[in-house]
Amino acid sequence: MPQPPVVVSVVLGSFNRKWYLQQTLACLRGQLEAVNGEIIVVDGGSTDGSVEWLARQKDVVLILQHNRGCWHGQPLERRSWGGFMNLAMKAARGTYVLMVSDDCLLDNGALVNGLAEFEQALSEGRNLGALAFPFLEWPTQEKLWVRKVFGQVYVNHGLFLRAALERVNWIDELFQFYYADFDLCLRLIQAGYEIGIARKARALHNFHANTFLRSGNNVISQFDKSRILAKWSGVFPAAKLTELNAWEYCEGEVAPDILRVFECRWRHPSFVRYALVTYGTAWLRARAKSWKRSGPT
Repeated sequence: MPQPPVVVSVVLGSFNRKWYLQQTLACLRGQLEAVNGEIIVVDGGSTDGSVEWLARQKDVVLILQHNRGCWHGQPLERRSWGGFMNLAMKAARGTYVLMVSDDCLLDNGALVNGLAEFEQALSEGRNLGALAFPFLEWPTQEKLWVRKVFGQVYVNHGLFLRAALERVNWIDELFQFYYADFDLCLRLIQAGYEIGIARKARALHNFHANTFLRSGNNVISQFDKSRILAKWSGVFPAAKLTELNAWEYCEGEVAPDILRVFECRWRHPSFVRYALVTYGTAWLRARAKSWKRSGPT
């Protein structure tokens, strides 16, 4: 019997964030109850049980791409963030591609609302290539925002038209990490597409997940920063360092039940085990002292 066409492919990369990944996938499954879609996870060779757990999830397409360690005595070649995302995006069968992080939750109804907004824009003749979901950077921010590069909105979490991604030849894999999504959206704009801001689709992102990995990524960000400035200077009038990473606050809020997933994470033994493995006992002892003063967060 013929299967209905895939409307949306959800793509995300992951490495050693099993607890967060499980919450993200649980949220995505709820979102996909109303939409025919698929979930594609590219794992970078996690050692925290993520790979084994993912292999048991029969509704998930797992792409395992080892990105650390050695093989036959030689260090593995490190793939960039764009390399990982391209593996998933090129495998996607959906008309739309939803890009999220493995430490991100979608607000109630976000996927359905975002798809409706996207299709409404296309029906009105707008050449929409992507739709950015305003997100709450938890717990460091109190308002929803979208990020901007050189005065242009780009997508942290949100929808892309797959045909548009293919037209601009996917993500530039020469960027190592942070600025590849900036560059992708700039190339979509250069190709004549519009990057919209969703009105009724929101996301929640946990800024503090695996901060030690983020600090490692920051080390290589200088290379990417120099690359994007050199690539786009003279193309966009605002292509200068002071306009490299700005933001625009948006109306709305994330539903309390979505916020509680992160707010109450310390009540879950599985998260405590994850934190113990990820951060170590010294970090947990420091956290315990702060709990005595303010309670767990």
